[in-house]
Amino acid sequence: MALTALATGALLALVVLSAWLGCAGFARLRSPLDRMHCVAFVYATAGSALVLAAFIADGLSGRALKILLVVASSLLTGAATSHAIGRALVLRGSVPEAGERP
Repeated sequence: MALTALATGALLALVVLSAWLGCAGFARLRSPLDRMHCVAFVYATAGSALVLAAFIADGLSGRALKILLVVASSLLTGAATSHAIGRALVLRGSVPEAGERP
């Protein structure tokens, strides 16, 4: 029981750490297209660690499956949204297309 609580706590600490790391990267990067990579990093690392923590804490339960569904859907919709935002930024002229000089 103590090992389960320790593993869950470590995974939740990884969730918080990855969110802070993504925020720091977001603040340091200049281009909006570069900043989208930080958002994808947080989606992937924090979401995966959260799902793993839920399955360790609860086993195969309804709550863990709901968390898995929410994280999987946010990964899929996040990828599509990032692509749409990046395309809109390029079309609007906010960022140069690949190969162009700013």
